[in-house]
Amino acid sequence: MEVEIATIGGYEEVGRQMTAVRAGDDVVVFDMGLNLSQVLIHDNVETEKMHSLDLIDMGAIPDDRVMSDLEGDVQAIVPTHGHLDHIGAISKLAHRYNAPIVATPFTIELVKQQIEGEQKFGVENDLIKMDAGETMSIGDSGQVELEFVNVTHSIIDAINPVLHTPEGAVVYGLDKRMDHTPVIGDPIDMDRFREIGREGNGVLCYIEDCTNANKKGRTPSEAVARRHLKDVMYSVEDYKGGIVATTFSSHIARVTSLVEFARDIGRQPVLLGRSMEKYSGTAERLGFVDFPGDLGMFGHRKSVDRTFKRIMKEGKGNFLPIVTGHQGEPRAMLTRMARGETPYELDDGDKVIFSARVIPEPTNEGQRYQAEKLLGMQGARIYDDIHVSGHLNQEGHYAMLDALQPQHIIPAHQNMKGFSGYVDLCESEGYKMGRDLHVTRNGNMIQLTE
Repeated sequence: MEVEIATIGGYEEVGRQMTAVRAGDDVVVFDMGLNLSQVLIHDNVETEKMHSLDLIDMGAIPDDRVMSDLEGDVQAIVPTHGHLDHIGAISKLAHRYNAPIVATPFTIELVKQQIEGEQKFGVENDLIKMDAGETMSIGDSGQVELEFVNVTHSIIDAINPVLHTPEGAVVYGLDKRMDHTPVIGDPIDMDRFREIGREGNGVLCYIEDCTNANKKGRTPSEAVARRHLKDVMYSVEDYKGGIVATTFSSHIARVTSLVEFARDIGRQPVLLGRSMEKYSGTAERLGFVDFPGDLGMFGHRKSVDRTFKRIMKEGKGNFLPIVTGHQGEPRAMLTRMARGETPYELDDGDKVIFSARVIPEPTNEGQRYQAEKLLGMQGARIYDDIHVSGHLNQEGHYAMLDALQPQHIIPAHQNMKGFSGYVDLCESEGYKMGRDLHVTRNGNMIQLTE
């Protein structure tokens, strides 16, 4: 059986992920993501009103026109998890394919919201829920099967999909960390990865996220971040003024920890910002978390400002606002607070806790720098980098190669500079560029078998 890989997006940048795997006449698409930085550099761009070709030209979504060179029919669109760099283009591209969208329950719900919020492209693909550990048949040949393997990441309900073919398995390894003590959900299923490496013809190809491939050691567990956050929160327990926290809205485990520790130090937590309300509200509705009944979640700006007025009236020392804006996004809550555009007034000595790192991309770095400077000008004290990454460091990559023993490897989720550490690791394990280690670009085809 012919097995061919189309590396469509995410092979020259972090963002707009999209990869297609053809096994015989059947094609499965993994991820359809947005490159958010390409949107942010344009002022007041409303992507929901733009034509998909214009979005492709501005580098915001994958250029899927290469799909016309891929023989076969798309049988499924499979997003790995709910981050926008993996699902943000589904509402703009999925309508081109007569195929269902298959994902875990939390991811499917986020995809559904994305589609409902943007009707321009008329996406009507079926939505199919599949849990980690489950499989489904692909196409009519009976020879190709899709499997979801549980992984841990900075968002709940993440998986690595595996396409089983007669030639061996294709493992799509974006995005994960090797967390054996997660705060929410099950540990990464390394036993299953090791089984896949030994079954049948083994692993034909491993497509891997290289975000942290240049970092030594292993990525700590979310339990480590939780302990660090607890230490910081308890250290400011006696402060009577304002404390504000921010983290990734999609990081439900981190939000849960913030809510818990806020109560421990005698403050009422409140979630503020559209994406904060969206992700946490969805997680609670689907039963992934059980927040306190009196936890407020407010996304609309007027509701947020009313909450800020209430906090100022009743005393900042009684509350912990958990807000959007960890990357300094221009319209996020924390940035508005830094600019003095909300009823919440920062005073000298007030604490701002960033339970997130800056995404290593120039637009984010510039916005975050500006936000921190503005906060500092108002006298805020910054508590930074209370975080662990959602991606594998070098030792995690080594462990995955050891488990899977893939015949071919395709680095992804980075640019050429970002691939370098992973290429060095693979070559130290006997792989060779141009033979079985395929460093590629967006829009390329890699034929693995004939």
